[in-house]
Amino acid sequence: MHMADALISPVVGIAGWAGAAAVAAYAAAKLKKTATLEKTVPMMGVLGAFVFAAQMINFTIPGTGSSGHLGGGLLLSILLGPHAAFLALTSVLTVQALFFADGGLLALGCNILNIAAISCYLVYPLIFKPLAGQNNSGTRRWLTMVLAAVINGALGAFGVVLETTTSGISELHFGHFVALMIPIPLAIGVVEGLVTLTVTGFIGKARPELLDGSTQSAASAPGGFAGYRGVFFGLLLATALVGGVLSWVASSNPDGLEWAMGKVTGTAEIHGASDAGLHQSLGEVQKSTSFMPDYDFKKAEKPDNAEGHSVKEESTSVVQPGTTVAGIVGAGITMLVAGLIGWVLRRRSVSQGHTR
Repeated sequence: MHMADALISPVVGIAGWAGAAAVAAYAAAKLKKTATLEKTVPMMGVLGAFVFAAQMINFTIPGTGSSGHLGGGLLLSILLGPHAAFLALTSVLTVQALFFADGGLLALGCNILNIAAISCYLVYPLIFKPLAGQNNSGTRRWLTMVLAAVINGALGAFGVVLETTTSGISELHFGHFVALMIPIPLAIGVVEGLVTLTVTGFIGKARPELLDGSTQSAASAPGGFAGYRGVFFGLLLATALVGGVLSWVASSNPDGLEWAMGKVTGTAEIHGASDAGLHQSLGEVQKSTSFMPDYDFKKAEKPDNAEGHSVKEESTSVVQPGTTVAGIVGAGITMLVAGLIGWVLRRRSVSQGHTR
C-alpha cells in the first residue's frame, strides 16, 4: 500500500515526514544502546534486502481482482527487534521511492509510518509478543503471526484512509473507501503469516538466539558474525532467487489501494493535487532519480494515442530481464543502505561506550 503523492496534501506529507523522522531518531537512539550491534548490522542489511525482494511479488487476492504483497515489518521485528527493524524497513521504502518510483516522495513519510512504524512499534510489541509468548513454533505461533499481520494491514490501510481524508481528497468517500480497504489485509495476513513462519523457522533452527530480537543469548554466542554466516548467505541466496526469478510471476492485478480507488472513483489514479507546487517539484525529482520505474527498464514511449496520452510498450514474455535486474540491484542498494545505517550507529555506539 505505497501511496502516491497525489493522494495527500503538502501539509499531510510534511507532517508524515516529520513523524517518520522523529520515529527514526528514536529508533537510532535506542539501537545505539543495544549490546549486539556487531551481529545486527549485517543482518539489517541482508534482511532489508530480502524484504525488498519479497515486496516485489504481488499475489492475487481471490474474489477481488486486486493483489497484495508482504509488509515485512513483523518479520523484521521478530528477527532484529523493533528498532533495527524500523530502520531496515525505512531503508526499503526509501530505496523503492527514490530509484523505482514505488510510492511518492511527498508521501514517503506517511508510507513509512503506515508500513514500518505501525508494525514495529504497535503490532509487534503490543499484539504479537504478548500472544506468541515464548513458543517459537507450532500452530499457536502461526495463528499469532496471521492475526498480527491482519491487524497490521488493517491499521496501515486505515492510516491511508485517514491521510487521504485529512488531505481533502473528496473523490475518496470515507465510508466506502474504508469498507473496501480494510478487508484486503485478511488475505495478505494469511500469506504473510506463512512466509514469516517459514523464514523464522529456518533461522530458528540454525540460530535460535536470533529470534525475537534476542540480545543476551546472541551476545554470548561464540564466534561473533562467523556464527551467523550460514544464515546470512542463506538469506542472500533467497533474496537473489525471490527478487531475480520469482518476481517474474508477480500478479499484474492492481494492488489493494489502487483497486479500492478504482472501485470508489472509477480510476486507479487521482491527479487533482499533483499538477503544481510541491507535488510537481518532487515529481520531477523522482523522475530524475528513478532509473528503473515500476521495477523494469525504462520503456520507449510510442507517439500519443487518440486521447493525447503517450503509450509505453509492454512485454508479454514470461522471462523479465528488467525485473531481474531491478530485483537484484534494488536488493543490493537496500542492503548497502540498511547496513550503512547499522554501521554508523555501531561506530557511534562504540565511541560512546555502549558496546564492547
